Amino acid sequence: MKKEKKYIEYILKQAEALLAIDSPSGFTEKVTDYLCEEYKRLGYKPVKTKKGGVLVEIGGKGNAILTMAHVDTLGGMVAEIKSNGRLRLTRVGGLNANNIETENCRIYTLDGKVYDGTVQLTDASIHVNDDYQKSERTFDSVEVLLDEKVSSKEDVKALGIENGSFVCMDPRTRITESGYIKSRFLDDKLSAAILLGVAHAVNDEGWKLNRKVTLLFTVYEEVGHGGSFVPADTEEMISVDMGCVGADLGCTEHMVSICAKDSGGPYNYELVTELSNLAKSEGLDYAIDVYPHYGSDVEATLHSGYDIRHGLIGAGVYASHNYERSHMDGVENTYKLLKKYITK
Repeated sequence: MKKEKKYIEYILKQAEALLAIDSPSGFTEKVTDYLCEEYKRLGYKPVKTKKGGVLVEIGGKGNAILTMAHVDTLGGMVAEIKSNGRLRLTRVGGLNANNIETENCRIYTLDGKVYDGTVQLTDASIHVNDDYQKSERTFDSVEVLLDEKVSSKEDVKALGIENGSFVCMDPRTRITESGYIKSRFLDDKLSAAILLGVAHAVNDEGWKLNRKVTLLFTVYEEVGHGGSFVPADTEEMISVDMGCVGADLGCTEHMVSICAKDSGGPYNYELVTELSNLAKSEGLDYAIDVYPHYGSDVEATLHSGYDIRHGLIGAGVYASHNYERSHMDGVENTYKLLKKYITK
């Protein structure tokens, strides 16, 4: 238990580090640079794919399995600089205008400058706007106010901000004394941290792997094509992504979720069965669920024509694509299931 605590603490530390790096789809170089440096520090030889993802072989031979997580997140991009110096956004991925109102954000220019701002409803003062309560929140009705003295389009462009500048929401990461992990973008940086923890333990403890194990960190999952390329020898893939918590689902933040079916169809029956049997035999807290509105990296892989077995597991996360919440218990159950699945 002491050894496992060491790796869970490492996972939480890495989750905080990853979450602190802004990385919406298409703007992920800083987070993948961090991953490469951390894997080198752990004694591995990571490589970057042409799409910008990170691939790491962690050992083993034969019957190659790929476990993947994504480090791209939801975000925004400047679609228009308004005449009054405020910014209209277009979303990157499934960012929802309803839950970013009043959020702090950062705006990145092409020449490397970073500016602070806040997302607000247009005419956001309740004492002025009689329609505040009734106003629908859309990307036409919310806007970014720059924390700079600007009042015109020309003022904003002089800062280097232009259409296409990325806008990144503050994750507001917090880990409570009771073990809850709260942040934007736990989907899927919490899973990426779990895979870091697995790699750390493999190297540190000398796990005997029952097959060749490669880790892949994708950077376009939130826009649908993250897992469209995998190594040619891959026979099996497990996407480690958030487990859904919500109405009519069995999973909680304390569990590891095993997905039987999502919006893309059923996952490999034999793999779902094996994972659930292992979870049961190990006494893990787990749930098997069907996700009604969900798609994972392995579906992009299958649509690309790869002949593989595929599965999906992850720590339970509540309030997906919002200000999300999980728990150390869910992290530990996911870590233990992965360990059991890839070791002799």
